Amino acid sequence: MGSKGKEMVTMKIQEVIELLNKALADEWLAYYQYWIGAKMVRGLTSQVVAAELEEHAGEELKHANMLVERILQLDGTPILKPEEWYKKTNCGYEAPTNPSEIAILQQNIKGERCAIEVYKKLFELCKDKDIITAHLVLHILKDEITHEDDLQKLLEDRETKN
Repeated sequence: MGSKGKEMVTMKIQEVIELLNKALADEWLAYYQYWIGAKMVRGLTSQVVAAELEEHAGEELKHANMLVERILQLDGTPILKPEEWYKKTNCGYEAPTNPSEIAILQQNIKGERCAIEVYKKLFELCKDKDIITAHLVLHILKDEITHEDDLQKLLEDRETKN
């Protein structure tokens, strides 16, 4: 990152990079959880649920890309080895061992709620100390809130049909 850009970051840049890498781990695990969940889901309207999960998977991958770009702007190194995802994750990963629509939706809602908390805290930490990262985090936070809402509506629809 250029010197003028570095002047705008008034917190320890290495701390920002570490927090962004933790969020990156979450995004990769969320991507996989959505992607594999879309393949595994079973139920009367599983095609609708799978389509929503695949859309969210694509958005999580987009978030991962945004985080990597910011890490690189800060002269950091993004997580290079997938095994590091489990060591750095805030939200973890829950395998879709129960393929029912309701179970998979509940798992992903849990993940989105964790992501919302992570990005809310990251925004609060950065908002006055790194406005570029704060803006990025706010964009991702908006998406995560939308994801939770989308999934909650799908879950409520499935629960009323049972």
